[in-house]
Amino acid sequence: MNIRLAYLCGEYPRATDTFIQREVAALRLADLHVETISVRRPATLEQGSEEQRQERENTHYLLPCSLWLLLAAHFHLLCSTPGRYLQAVRLALTVRAPGIRCLMYQLFYFAEAGLVARRMHERGLTHIHNHAPDASGYVTMLAARLGGLTYSLTLHGFGILSEPSRWRLREKIEGSLFTICVSQHARSQAMLWSNRAHWTKLHVVHCGIMPTAEPLPIHDGRGKRVLFIGRFDHVKGLPLLLEAFAVIASQDKEVHLDLVGDGPERRDLERLVQKKGLTGRVSFPGYRSQAELREYFARADLFVMTSFAEGIPVVLMEAMAKGVPVVAPRITGIPELVEHGISGLLTTPGDVDDLVSGMERLLADADLRAALAAEARKTVAAKFSLTTETGRLSKIFQISLS
Repeated sequence: MNIRLAYLCGEYPRATDTFIQREVAALRLADLHVETISVRRPATLEQGSEEQRQERENTHYLLPCSLWLLLAAHFHLLCSTPGRYLQAVRLALTVRAPGIRCLMYQLFYFAEAGLVARRMHERGLTHIHNHAPDASGYVTMLAARLGGLTYSLTLHGFGILSEPSRWRLREKIEGSLFTICVSQHARSQAMLWSNRAHWTKLHVVHCGIMPTAEPLPIHDGRGKRVLFIGRFDHVKGLPLLLEAFAVIASQDKEVHLDLVGDGPERRDLERLVQKKGLTGRVSFPGYRSQAELREYFARADLFVMTSFAEGIPVVLMEAMAKGVPVVAPRITGIPELVEHGISGLLTTPGDVDDLVSGMERLLADADLRAALAAEARKTVAAKFSLTTETGRLSKIFQISLS
C-alpha cells in the first residue's frame, strides 16, 4: 500500500520532541512514506543537540516565506478548486475563537494552510498527521480542506486539553479521519469534547520507547542524586521541586539535584536556587544528547516530576526503563504508567509536604528503590514498547487510508 503522508507540527524538531522523531522513524521502517513539515524552526534554545540537526535538514519549514510564494500558493488553490477554497474560507471563519485578535491569528493559520496544501500537492502527499493540535491543528484542518486531503491528530495532556473551547477541539476531532490519544485519560477528555458518533475513531496509542537490555543498577545505601529532565516551563511545577529539595538538603548535606534541560523559566529557577541557599547543590547542565542523558540516568538514585499537567511523559518511561525509581504526581495519564507503591510513588499534585515525604522515603530505602525499579522496567517493556505502539499506529494509518 502506497501511503504518503506528512507529519505537521508548529515547531519541529525541538529538543523535547524525540518521541515524535522516534515515531516518524518507526513508521518509515514500516514502509509508510512520511515527510515532516513545521510551521517554523525551533528557537535556538529549543534546538537541542546534534541529534536533531539531521531532522531539521529533512524538515520543510513554512516560515519565513516570501509574499510572492504565499500569494502564488493561494492563487493556484483558488483558481484550481474555487468551490473548495471558499469552503475553507467559511470553515476558517466558523471555527475561529471570538475576538479581533483571534481573527487575525486565524488569517495567519489560513495563509500557512495554503502553503501546506500546496506542498502536499507538489510532493504527492495525501494525508496530514498533526501532533499537539492547538494552533497547528487549525493549520492542519484548513490545509486539509483547501487541498482536498484527510487529516488526523495526536492528543497529549496539555495545551489543547486545557482550553478545548478556545482551540475548537470538538470541530478538530469531528473533522479528523481519526484521532490518536496518548492515554486513556486523554481519550476520555476527547470523548467529553466530541459527539458520541465520533468516539469510535478515538484510539489510544501510547508514546513508546525501546526496551533496554542493560542490567538494572544496584541500589544500596542512602540515595544522593536526584534527577529531573525536561523543559523548564510553568506547567512542570519546578519551583515545587526546589522547595521540596531544599527541605531534604537542609538535613542531608550530600544530596544533589540535577535539573537537565532548559526553557523560559530557567533564570527564575536559578534565582530561586540562590535565594534558598542551594548554590552548588543544584546543577543546570542544559539540554543534553541521548548519550549524555544515559550518564545522568546511570548515576541517579531518584527521578522526580512535579508537573501540573502531562500526557504520559516519555522521559518518565525512560527513567523507569533505566532502573531509576520515580516520584511523580497523581495526574492525568501518569497513573496509567506508574502504579503507586509497585512501580513508583505517586504524590498529591502541588503538595510539597507529600513530595518531600515521597522523595525522602525512596532516598532512605535502597531495597524499596531496587524493588520499584525492577517492576517499573517490566511495566515499560510490557505496555510502552515503541515497536508495539508504532505497529498499532501504522495499522491504524493503513486501515484508515485504504
